[in-house]
Amino acid sequence: MQDTHTEAAARLVRGTPLASAIDTSDASAWTGLDLAVRRLARTRPSALPDHARATGRRLQWSWDAPLPTLNLSRRSRREPDGPGLALALCHPDGRIREAALRRTARLPAPVLRPLLPLVAIRSADWAAQVRAAAFDLLRTALPGAGPDALAVLAPVVLRVAVRRHGEAARGLLEAALREGPAPTLEAVLLRDDRATRRLAHRIAVERRHLSPERLAHAAATDPDAVIQDICADGVVAGAGPETGDEVLAPLLRSAHPRVRAAGVTALRRAGRPGEAEAFLADRSGVVRACARYVLRQYGVEAAPLYRALCTGGSVPPAAPLGLAECGARDDAALLWDLTDHPHPGVRAHAVAGLRTLDATDGARLMPLLDDPAPGVVRETVTALVPWTDRLPRAAVAARLGTEHPRHVRVGAFRLLVAHGGPELREIAWSLIDDAEPKLRANSRAVLRS
Repeated sequence: MQDTHTEAAARLVRGTPLASAIDTSDASAWTGLDLAVRRLARTRPSALPDHARATGRRLQWSWDAPLPTLNLSRRSRREPDGPGLALALCHPDGRIREAALRRTARLPAPVLRPLLPLVAIRSADWAAQVRAAAFDLLRTALPGAGPDALAVLAPVVLRVAVRRHGEAARGLLEAALREGPAPTLEAVLLRDDRATRRLAHRIAVERRHLSPERLAHAAATDPDAVIQDICADGVVAGAGPETGDEVLAPLLRSAHPRVRAAGVTALRRAGRPGEAEAFLADRSGVVRACARYVLRQYGVEAAPLYRALCTGGSVPPAAPLGLAECGARDDAALLWDLTDHPHPGVRAHAVAGLRTLDATDGARLMPLLDDPAPGVVRETVTALVPWTDRLPRAAVAARLGTEHPRHVRVGAFRLLVAHGGPELREIAWSLIDDAEPKLRANSRAVLRS
């Protein structure tokens, strides 16, 4: 990557236009160019502007000094153009950077816009004079930059915003997005840069730039979890009796639990609490909690509904855990019955529900260590960990035998590790070359500790 930026700087020295020298849509290309020019100054100083030729004095800065000429070769000396100004804006000498900024400020808008990302980098410069000149130029140029220029500039501003003096430029960017025309915000919304899209979506929700349908679609389909939350919260905030299926359905069908939870919460604002009942047995705990909240707001208690689900002909897998989350200790008897249910998901959630109710019993749970479903064994081991000192150690150790399935052996070793004792190292030594990778790794971790 460093070689790419160095080559970009070398292309600018040869006079290649900025848009051809680097990938202007990549924020890292701009910051990388800034560093590459500094490296170039150490290896090829004659290729960059020399302040001594501008003022005749190396150590004294003149506020009115002209921008130094760009010495491209011994036979060629000319005033900097676009590539030359880009090099000067990245120059190690702060006086040259400031002079370049003052020259850039006098350029026509179409010539200035491609240089704005470098101006943004300079707005976080360590030198106060350079920083002030860049901030003034950025503040003047941003309102008229246009959608395309701002879409390129925004990722650079957010990248330098983490620097010591970078917040000022971020403030200008946010103001431009909040107060600027809608096409400008729309262009930034479509950028690939994650930080840029997050900021643009936050501001779009504040400005109510996106319709409820578009917000719901973004919440349900966007790959970024933060944007999912931003858009889902925007839908919930704007939901009302007029909110229809075209908005709620994408949320309720989403594969992302937090988005489904937002959709269930929006059912309350939409005056459709009855539809929340279908989510009482959702696989996500946060969605189940939201469904119970919506029903409770309309005076409906969830526990009786869960009991009906757990005693019906077809038990939803997460219903036992949902019952434990809002039920009473007396519901443990129903959950114990479900530990024999033919569906492994029901058995696993029944064990998890017993643990939630603090109604586990080591002796009764021990047979579930041999369950054919790995999920049931995992939940059983988690529930048995507090009981390790009361479990028959020999019976647990016997499940390490190779005649048992992988998930049973791994679960048994986890219980033995939780129990500890002097025999644990001997057991670990016996498994250090086991054919099962998980057991090998766990036994070696025990021996290292």
